[in-house]
Amino acid sequence: MSRGAIVALLVVVLIGGLAVAVWTAVARERDYEDLLARGDAALAADQTDVAVEAYSGALALKDTSMVAYLRRGEAYRRRGDLGNAIRDLRAASRLDPSAERPLELLGDVNYSLERYPKAVESYQQFVALDERNPRVQYKLGLAMFRAGDTAGALPVLQKAVSLNDRLAEAHYLLGLCLKPQGRRAEAVKALEKAVALAPTMVAPREVLAEMLESAGRSREAIGQFESVAALEPDRPDRQTAVAEAYARSGKTDVAVGILGRAAERYPDNAVVYLALGRIWLDTAEPRRDRMALRKAIEALEPLTRGPRTSGEALTLYGRALILSGDLPGGAAALAQSADRLPVNPGTLLLLADVSERLGRTAVVRSALERWVALTQESGSTRSAVLERLGDVCLRLNDEPGAIRAWHKATEVNPAPAVFLRLAAAELHANRLADARATMAQALERNPRNQALLDYQRRIQ
Repeated sequence: MSRGAIVALLVVVLIGGLAVAVWTAVARERDYEDLLARGDAALAADQTDVAVEAYSGALALKDTSMVAYLRRGEAYRRRGDLGNAIRDLRAASRLDPSAERPLELLGDVNYSLERYPKAVESYQQFVALDERNPRVQYKLGLAMFRAGDTAGALPVLQKAVSLNDRLAEAHYLLGLCLKPQGRRAEAVKALEKAVALAPTMVAPREVLAEMLESAGRSREAIGQFESVAALEPDRPDRQTAVAEAYARSGKTDVAVGILGRAAERYPDNAVVYLALGRIWLDTAEPRRDRMALRKAIEALEPLTRGPRTSGEALTLYGRALILSGDLPGGAAALAQSADRLPVNPGTLLLLADVSERLGRTAVVRSALERWVALTQESGSTRSAVLERLGDVCLRLNDEPGAIRAWHKATEVNPAPAVFLRLAAAELHANRLADARATMAQALERNPRNQALLDYQRRIQ
């Protein structure tokens, strides 16, 4: 064969090979596009398993496809397979760092997993690419709020509402963030905007009602409570909230009327009778109103029967019995309430008071000790309880217990009188070195207090 024929043959073979390669590439691209379309159709029909299979096929043909990773990640997310969703969305973001959608979905998945700092990171990457997207600005603010960064969420949410003033959820969240910052007037304004934009949304109305009431705007607060009750007419607790708001504003008759109608509609609902008992008891206590007290006991007594009785019902019933003069019955109800979790610290103090009147000193000590263990407050109430606990321990001939209580009291309230009681107890227990150390500490804080100076000379 001549050289020219050989060259011609090679050219034909080369062209044929190129044609096959081009045809194969075109076929692969066509199959890839078909699989993407099949996956999209399945995803639109919420057939997530079919969608995942189709997108996986597309990735088998083109493993550098950001779109296929993104859409399979979305299918995994809808299916609830969040681990695989995160994997695919991260792959999509790596393949195209300028793509916004993978970042938003990554934030959404991390938020649903309550991984709020991770969600914040993804949304921040999104807004770095597009800061004028109000929806993602709101999502970023929400994730920051959930992560505990209320102050940081504020400017983000303000940005969101500046971009779209119709986002009711953003105004609501803005109100929640402004409230702990002490910017209550601005918070009320934001919540009112949320209510105006979404009149059927309950959450902002609840917060707005509480803030209006605390600001002394009782009539407006009651209006919000009534709106919530109208939006959820089948929830008796909404009716009780309205009644209690009227009671707090001094309109007890209106409150009782609302609860009476609710009791007729929900004759077995404990929430209604609990509110009724509370309102009657609050009416009876300041004026020693026997009629109101009798009605409080009538409403509360049925709620105290059975193993599922609430601690709140028992505490209210105990208060009512004590007010009626039945100290043993009241003490028994409060003791039962104190055995139910979660324990209300106020119940323990009531139990200590009535037990003191009954001469049950050991019960007093137990109640005070539990109060100290349960509460974290560090103000005058804690100091008073610790001082009282020291007295009770001393009456029970428990000098070490009294010393421990008064020592804790000096940490909360370093008043000279508390130091003197502690030093006296230490001296009585033959702990002279401890008494001198206590006095030195007291005089370091109050160097010119005459009572401390006199006692220091005595123990020296």
